[in-house]
Amino acid sequence: MPHRYFLQLSYKGTNYHGWQIQPNAISVQEVMEDALSKILREKIAVVGAGRTDTGVHASFFVLHFDTEKKIPAHLDIVYKLNSFLPSDIAVQKVCGVDNELHARFSATSRTYHYFITTEKNPFITETSHKYLKPLDVAKMNKAAQILFDYEDFTSFSRLHTDVKTNNCHIMQAEWKVEEKRLVFVIKADRFLRNMVRAVVGTLLEVGKGKLSLNGFRDIVENKDRGAAGASAPAQGLFLVDIEYPEESIQ
Repeated sequence: MPHRYFLQLSYKGTNYHGWQIQPNAISVQEVMEDALSKILREKIAVVGAGRTDTGVHASFFVLHFDTEKKIPAHLDIVYKLNSFLPSDIAVQKVCGVDNELHARFSATSRTYHYFITTEKNPFITETSHKYLKPLDVAKMNKAAQILFDYEDFTSFSRLHTDVKTNNCHIMQAEWKVEEKRLVFVIKADRFLRNMVRAVVGTLLEVGKGKLSLNGFRDIVENKDRGAAGASAPAQGLFLVDIEYPEESIQ
């Protein structure tokens, strides 16, 4: 019987074409599979908790993998992985779990943060979206509350995806004002492809005064991606938390 492990990691997505393996581009999944296969000396396939897009970051990410043999206690797998991996990927924890636990399907919620810097700062250009003009944050928060009235978010989904439903249960959606930056926090049981960036881009249209609250509601109800705002740039988006039942990472 194979042995299943959960692995907690973080990565800066700037140099990667997203999480998922691509035919002609480097991905985080490919790098992790290569590292684990070489260190454990067997072919390892990993399953991630989700699929971040090109340039999107994760300060908290989970994958699972199966091995033919149990990882020996004397093998400091976290240290070895961090020594092998590039500087923009870090492993925090590896732990054995029940074989029924799945990094993607067992997750009960995911939380994303989207960062907007309100000043020009050369040190965070790869990890935030720069917007220097005034925004009506109070109105953006009112629009964000409208999301709680709905479950079908087709309007904010990438077209022609292979999901069976566009329904999501939103648990949190709010803008927070921090020193010289804005942070959009959104938590749900699941997210559609490109959903958070599409929501943020549309909320920015509200904040700029180009879209009314009723107009935002109409966009959600009409289920037309073409009517929503352009997707916010990838570099401002972070996956920051994934929750599991009690048998999760301890």
